[in-house]
Amino acid sequence: MSRYDFEIPVTFKHRIVFTRDAFSPENTHLSEILVEGGGRRAIVFIEDSVSAAWPELADRIQTYFLDIDLEFRGTFVFPGGEPSKADDVLVREIWTALDTAHIDRHSYVLAIGGGAFLDSVGYAAATAHRGVRLVRFPTTTLSQDDSGVGVKCAINTHNKKNWVGAFSVPYAVINDFNFLHTQDKQTLRAGLIEAVKVALVKDHELFEWIEENLAALVAPEPDVLEMCVEKSALLHARHIATGGDPFETGSSRPLDFGHWAAHKLEAMTHYQLSHARAVAIGLALDTLYSARSGMLKFSIADRVLNVLDALQLSIYHPALDWLDESGRRRVLDGLDEFQEHLGGELTVILLQDLGVGVETHQFDESLLGDCIAELRTRWESRA
Repeated sequence: MSRYDFEIPVTFKHRIVFTRDAFSPENTHLSEILVEGGGRRAIVFIEDSVSAAWPELADRIQTYFLDIDLEFRGTFVFPGGEPSKADDVLVREIWTALDTAHIDRHSYVLAIGGGAFLDSVGYAAATAHRGVRLVRFPTTTLSQDDSGVGVKCAINTHNKKNWVGAFSVPYAVINDFNFLHTQDKQTLRAGLIEAVKVALVKDHELFEWIEENLAALVAPEPDVLEMCVEKSALLHARHIATGGDPFETGSSRPLDFGHWAAHKLEAMTHYQLSHARAVAIGLALDTLYSARSGMLKFSIADRVLNVLDALQLSIYHPALDWLDESGRRRVLDGLDEFQEHLGGELTVILLQDLGVGVETHQFDESLLGDCIAELRTRWESRA
């Protein structure tokens, strides 16, 4: 009997670009990245809402590729939003398009859209040929300041958020700020919740900057909005690259502060509650729990809730009070599912101070109930 252990080190380059008008002939960021990789072919998938807002986009992309030494295999428009990752229908359509276009591991898939659309296209790209090079073009605040620069892709199944997916570092991420300004203001503001989240657990100076610039962010003033998106995206990317656990082999996910409840609320409401709004509620709940458990000053919790209020994000949803047959709040199942997703010990990030997240391994369900009741009271007083 013998045993042999081999170390297999793997290094990835995570390319992230912040720019405007990425498909202008004068903008060489994308072409330089594609040429650098020496790829053979390229295919483009655009979310339908982006195509509707930018009807000239497909033609501009085709013109752009005329000057790149690649076989351009066309632009395809598919529905996006949360329904696009509700099952594997879109994934299978992407697979078919990749097969028909003879896209291989030396080719590029360009995905242009919001976070849910990027998730589905990304999962298809990650699993076709065991991985085709993916270039993401996030178009929403939420995807540009968080998920678009991540290294995960997934779809929803078994009534759970992101249950089927893969870790797959994108070949490049192009954050084209022009796309941000075609969102409606409500969606634009809501997407800033991930910037608030990462500031709370990673960078107190960013949170204070958000507080100081709230009026400009809500307006929004383009330069301030873009600065916030870039600051948030880089904090996320740096944690992934330097935090020691990019593929989540441990039991802790610091960037998922507020997400255990958020993911459960999304599933419970059949995704009628958007991810951004669910995260705002989950963030409010975990912030208040941090304070009520004696970990965080109440004055800081109030500052966090005031920021959410300024961004016009609700801190409560009736689903928080939905009960199962035993009389237990159904949202609390989210803790079990959060633990199961990674395995190991339940590990959730709470707040000790602005910019200081700490791990906790157990929750007092009675205290969580008190926090939910307080959030409900605050919400009703503002209604």
